[in-house]
Amino acid sequence: MTPAETDRIRSSFAAQSMMETFGADVIEIEKGLVRIACPILPGTRQQQGFGHAGLTFSIGDSAAGYAALTHLPLDQEVVTAEIKINLIAPARGQRLIATGKVVKPGKRLFVVTSEVHAEMDGTTTLIAVLQGTMVPVPA
Repeated sequence: MTPAETDRIRSSFAAQSMMETFGADVIEIEKGLVRIACPILPGTRQQQGFGHAGLTFSIGDSAAGYAALTHLPLDQEVVTAEIKINLIAPARGQRLIATGKVVKPGKRLFVVTSEVHAEMDGTTTLIAVLQGTMVPVPA
């Protein structure tokens, strides 16, 4: 990845006000892989005290989309066409880490996945798996 390519992803991510509200941050960028970390803040919990599924879905979707973006030229963006989530375990812990990966890049469609782990006291637990399709669009 060139500095321009990683800067483009960081700038695009910084423009997402929802990710800023969540306190999320891009912590790793490689070709075909993006990792996002996000604290489980008091305002992002569900009624039982776990991280809300909406938080899990949001960072998983973003990680998968940015993983797809690592394959595209600087004059293109991506949007989610569809994405599915399997919630495996409660989001217990201090933060979530979503790892988005490209399964199959294409000219019109990208198949992507994302795994979301919860971290609690140094231990990580897989809490969700997402799979979806991203569509390249002009920037």
